[in-house]
Amino acid sequence: MVRSLWSGATGMLAQQTAVDTISNNIANVNTVGYKTSQIEFKSLLYQELQTKTTTANGDPKPIDSQVGLGVRSSSITTIFRQGAFQEADSNSSFAIGGNGFFAVQLADKNVGYTRNGDFHWATTSNGIELTDSEGNAVLDTKSQPIRFTGEYTTSKITITEDGKFMYPDKDNNPKDMGPQIGLWQFNNAAGLEKQGGSLYLETEASGKPLNEMTNNNLEKSKVVQGYIEMSNVQLADEMVNLIVAQRAYEANSRVITTTDTMMQQANQLKQ
Repeated sequence: MVRSLWSGATGMLAQQTAVDTISNNIANVNTVGYKTSQIEFKSLLYQELQTKTTTANGDPKPIDSQVGLGVRSSSITTIFRQGAFQEADSNSSFAIGGNGFFAVQLADKNVGYTRNGDFHWATTSNGIELTDSEGNAVLDTKSQPIRFTGEYTTSKITITEDGKFMYPDKDNNPKDMGPQIGLWQFNNAAGLEKQGGSLYLETEASGKPLNEMTNNNLEKSKVVQGYIEMSNVQLADEMVNLIVAQRAYEANSRVITTTDTMMQQANQLKQ
C-alpha cells in the first residue's frame, strides 16, 4: 500500500507538468512563430513481488510477477508543424514555407534561430539594417548582418522566394541587391534549446545548422513576403489534452486518498 502512495504522488507530479506544458501552449496560441510542445511519459522502476518466479514443481513461470513504482515525464518535445500564414501590414515581414529557420545575431554574439519573421528595417549611420523586434540583426547566407548602404525607400524592397532582396532601378525593373536572407535547417530540430521570443539555440542534440544555400541535399524552403507564420497550436486539441490531464490528476489523487483509507482501516484492526 505504501507503493501506491508513491505511485500516486509521481502520477500527480507528472500530470502537473503536463498541465504546465498545455497551459504554455494555450498562452502562446497567438504568438508569431511559436511551436507547440508535447509531453511524453515513461514508467519508473519495477519491483519483483517474488524472489523466484517458478511453479511448485520448480519450473519457470511463463509470466513474471512485477509491480511498477510510478511514472515520470521523460521529455517535452517541440512539434515543428507548419503554422498558418497571416497577412502582415509590413513588407519586411516574412513567412517560411518549409523546414527552414531564420538566423539572428544575439546581443551575446550567439546565433539564435527562429520562425518568427516579423522583421523591421532599422536606420543606421550607413544605411539600413534588417532586424527583429528586439533589434537583433538578421543574418544572410554567409552569416553576416543584412545591411544596405546608401539611400533606399524600404517600401520598394522586395524579396524572392529564395530570399534574394530586390530593388527597382530607374526603369522600375527589380535588381538584385546582393545579400540573400539565410535559411537554416537541423537534423534534429526537436533538440534545439528554447529561448524567449520564439528563439532557439543550437545544441549537441540538434546538430550543426545546415545552410540551405550550400547544402544541396536539403529540401529548399520558400520565403513569402508580407506574411507571418502564426503558432501551430491547435486550441481544440489542447483543451481535450487539458481535460485528460486534469482527470488523470484527479485519479492519482484518488489513489492516495484510497490508500490512506485502507491504511487507516488496517490500523483499526488491532483496536
